[in-house]
Amino acid sequence: VQLQASGGGLVQPGGSLRLSCAASRSRITSNAMAWYRQAPGKQRELVAGITRGGTTSYADSVKGRFTISRDNAKNTVYLQMNSLRPEDTAVYYCNVPTYYSNGYFRPSDYWGQGTLVTVSS
Repeated sequence: VQLQASGGGLVQPGGSLRLSCAASRSRITSNAMAWYRQAPGKQRELVAGITRGGTTSYADSVKGRFTISRDNAKNTVYLQMNSLRPEDTAVYYCNVPTYYSNGYFRPSDYWGQGTLVTVSS
């Protein structure tokens, strides 16, 4: 499966963006899906995940500001990001986790192309 993330860009602090992740294979987004990000000089980290059953989990740093959702008919997963902060600046990737439990999502080795989000005034 190929994953194509899009929707990134430059936004001012306090602004919003919606990221999209289109999957090349049908029904893949009905599986668990997750968004990760990697800031310059930092390790990749989980931002948000959604289980097959629709349960969502978020990193503490984005709770209340970001929302993960999916449209299985469009094979697309979204990440709505509100109240953006400079520390949200990173390359964002979507991923099909190989395992998840209690808010932990183990990423697969395939990352696809990410999308850059820059939060700056």
